[in-house]
Amino acid sequence: MRRKGARARRIEPPRSRHEHAGAGEQLPDRRRRRARRRHDPHDPLLRGARPTRNVLGLTLEELVALAEAEEARAALRNQWAESATDRERARIVEAAIPLVERQLELVQARQDRLSEFAGELSEKLRRLRKRQAELGRKSR
Repeated sequence: MRRKGARARRIEPPRSRHEHAGAGEQLPDRRRRRARRRHDPHDPLLRGARPTRNVLGLTLEELVALAEAEEARAALRNQWAESATDRERARIVEAAIPLVERQLELVQARQDRLSEFAGELSEKLRRLRKRQAELGRKSR
């Protein structure tokens, strides 16, 4: 990558987006687009998300959807605690159902992917054991 101007003559490495922001400059267009897609690791919505992501193997987008649904359910639980009438509680239950359905869809999709992967591994293991048996007979 060729650099032009004074920065090229000083032989400095490209600046990070934090250095650009600190200097009061705009990020280069290409890098600004990429920066918008990043999720803040300190976002309370994603707190503790890495272990969940590792266990479930969800994409970041799926994990965000799961966390948002959980946050909405928490708000509904608070409304439930403060509600006094059956009508209010019925509305809360009705609002919670699609949230739980979405969470269940995400988990079931992951289960399907895991099941498919387990099938592929089982088939591979079957072929390897068959090959092992064939090689064992040949070496006698």
